[in-house]
Amino acid sequence: MADKGLVKDIYEKEVELKYQLYNSLFLTLPLDAVEQTGLLLPLLEEACNQGLEAGDSPPEIIEGFFEAHRPNFSAQQKLQFLFKVIQYVERQVVLIDALEDSAYASIHRTEERDRLRQLSERADAEGMTEQLQSLLQQFGARIILTAHPTQFYPGQVLAIITDLTAAITDSDADRVRDLLQQLGNTPFFKQEKPSPYDEAVELSWYLGNIFYPAFGQIVDRLSQQGAEGNSKLLSIGFWPGGDRDGNPFVTCDETRRVAAKLRFIILECYRKDIRALKRRLSFKGVYEELENLENRLHQELTGEVEKSFASVKEFQTGLEAIAETVESKYQGLFLDQLISFQRKVAMFGFHFASLDIRQDSRVIQRSLNAVIETNTSLLPEGFTELPQQTQWQHLLAIKGPVDSSSIEDSVLRDTVESLALIKEVQSLNGERGCHRYVISNCRGPGDVINVIALSRLAGWEEGKLTLDIVPLFETIDDLRSAHESMKTLYDIDVYSKHLGARNKLQTVMLGFSDGTKDGGYLMANWGIYRAKENITAVSREYGIEVVFFDGRGGPPARGGGSTYKFYAALGKSIESDQIQLTVQGQTISSYYGTEVAALHNINQLLAAGLECNLYDRPERELTSNQRQLINDLAEEAYAKYLDFKQHPKFLPYLEQMSTLHYYAQSNIGSRPAKRGDSNELKFEDLRAIPFVGSWGQLKQNVPGYYGLGSALKALEDAGRLEECQALFKESKFFEALISNSMQSMSKTIFKLTAYMREDAEFGEFWQMIHDEFLLSKEMALKVSGYQEMLEDNPTSQNSIRLRMQIVLPLLVIQQYALMKVNKARLQGDDDAELAVYEKMIVRSLFGNINASRNSA
Repeated sequence: MADKGLVKDIYEKEVELKYQLYNSLFLTLPLDAVEQTGLLLPLLEEACNQGLEAGDSPPEIIEGFFEAHRPNFSAQQKLQFLFKVIQYVERQVVLIDALEDSAYASIHRTEERDRLRQLSERADAEGMTEQLQSLLQQFGARIILTAHPTQFYPGQVLAIITDLTAAITDSDADRVRDLLQQLGNTPFFKQEKPSPYDEAVELSWYLGNIFYPAFGQIVDRLSQQGAEGNSKLLSIGFWPGGDRDGNPFVTCDETRRVAAKLRFIILECYRKDIRALKRRLSFKGVYEELENLENRLHQELTGEVEKSFASVKEFQTGLEAIAETVESKYQGLFLDQLISFQRKVAMFGFHFASLDIRQDSRVIQRSLNAVIETNTSLLPEGFTELPQQTQWQHLLAIKGPVDSSSIEDSVLRDTVESLALIKEVQSLNGERGCHRYVISNCRGPGDVINVIALSRLAGWEEGKLTLDIVPLFETIDDLRSAHESMKTLYDIDVYSKHLGARNKLQTVMLGFSDGTKDGGYLMANWGIYRAKENITAVSREYGIEVVFFDGRGGPPARGGGSTYKFYAALGKSIESDQIQLTVQGQTISSYYGTEVAALHNINQLLAAGLECNLYDRPERELTSNQRQLINDLAEEAYAKYLDFKQHPKFLPYLEQMSTLHYYAQSNIGSRPAKRGDSNELKFEDLRAIPFVGSWGQLKQNVPGYYGLGSALKALEDAGRLEECQALFKESKFFEALISNSMQSMSKTIFKLTAYMREDAEFGEFWQMIHDEFLLSKEMALKVSGYQEMLEDNPTSQNSIRLRMQIVLPLLVIQQYALMKVNKARLQGDDDAELAVYEKMIVRSLFGNINASRNSA
């Protein structure tokens, strides 16, 4: 508890008090023509708090506020004021982001919580230095940046946040004031949807400014402890421009442009580093060689030549010759700086980040069918009537290439052509530039075989496929049978030989987002855990090293929460020599927005993975009784969630009472909000991001806990509560599950939508959700022994509290606008008025998402 008090004091001093200071400055800036918006905002915040406590509806709160403070406002002035409030709140959230970033080291206590340093010191003290060194030679962590539409800050706003953070750190009040004024006049809303290339360009800022120096620092440090020569210790994956799943705007042209951009960025980083090296390595025969390398890079960057080096190996050979000269002729002076640069080149090559290609299994199947329909001689007559195993044999023996230009459907044509494009990208950026094909919604071995067949038809020769095929298992049923699918694949001679050529490595991706959407929070997490155990066992039996790639989103409902807790909780029954996970949207900016934050979070990730492999800890291993207990809980929660999902009001509630339909209008990402082009909303077509995000906008966060309370209560009623309490203390996996769910519950505000209780159509449904929330909260506290939510994480607790307070007026305005839209539709009111309120809903999305920092 003393630790909690210390964290609270630090947060109050470094964030809350400074927020009050800078916010009072911000609210008095001349940012708009609407009368005293900044001065009225605190009054609106107070009205929202008091009104919700009194049980008032959003219209009653908003209209009551105008009556009390601006009774003479016209209808138009009221609307203008509400839009201005949204703009102010958005910028208040940015101020909080900048304050937290500037104080990151203090509020997260990064020095004393440097788990990587602690692990090294512990290994040294316990005589396990050699084991750690050996582990560092084979361990690897890959962070995959995705283009999923959860980032609401345009590039120019991100730049202001960076400068604002620096000004706050320097206590430069004048500069802070100027930047706040700039922020007030800088638009947050994108008029047009970004292209996949635009998304890649936006994310590239993090590559050059954060990951390049941060990775370099960490690898330099770990190289002294045994990681020297492991160029895959840290790596980056990249989905913008490669992820085709449900996004028809990702084409081969876009992929080609993104690959070229990634090469351009890393060459720029190299040129900058060589210039810095020249300031120290000014020796005869060294300086000239460095200048030659710099000039060759410059020629490619300026377009004078197409490629400055035939391969990264040629570039490395030049650096090795320079290093040899420095060591032999100049006593190794400043050699450490050159070696540090060489490590970066080994790590990033000419690709910087590995571009993953991803497509849905059903689209892959349709693409293969389209090729076969236009090339009927590829397969024998009566192919579809043959037994499945025989069909697979024919598909694996298929030969190409074929001409795909006659395929009319552009998405199907692109799916075929993208496999051929991988060769082109590998030729430009090296094999690591694009070496994985992810199959979304993978239903079994047939989907993997379809990709092999398509690759042959795209021009790849048998035995020369330099591509890792990654099945992505997402639904509860597919997770349950995933190990059987992998066993079937391992038994197929052609696939076994392919894995042999790929160093006997098999990457398998598990989808937390769609898993939770399909089966609820508890079952999705337990289903993935079991799938990992089963796939690990099968893979070890066949001598295959399986690498698990976790499709994790921002909130716990999509696999988010504490990364360290998640990976530190894995037992020896789950292969963990490699850690791979997606990071997206505002999770990128909150975890890796500054170098301090990036270093801390990457260190935590590495420490979690290394700990798992270095030490046997009983709290990571599940006993048979614990396993049965979690399984019983998961089955109870699953049954409760399925009943909820199948409720006749489930989809209508989301459609009519949430912001679900407005994500597509926000222009934050290139990808459509749902799969398919049908106007009818189908659950299976729902994207996980707008699905989870819509519950977040309602401040109900249903996917992060629904079913948990009922499951725990069922076991309590069966006299097994003490077992659950013991499980929380003894199992890191179960502790992480409950803690992450608490994070979701901590971000709820049910009084915001309490008016729905009286709704004729949805009142009963709202009450059902609220009852499950109250039960989940009660049982989570009872099982953990905590007195309040997030008792073990005071930093998150303090941040959530402040952010929820700031964003409350925006949330009330959003609900007010939603109620106006529903009423206008019911009464057939003027379309112009409807459009204004719909615009208000869209605009309100931004601040709410950014305030939560990991809500979508």
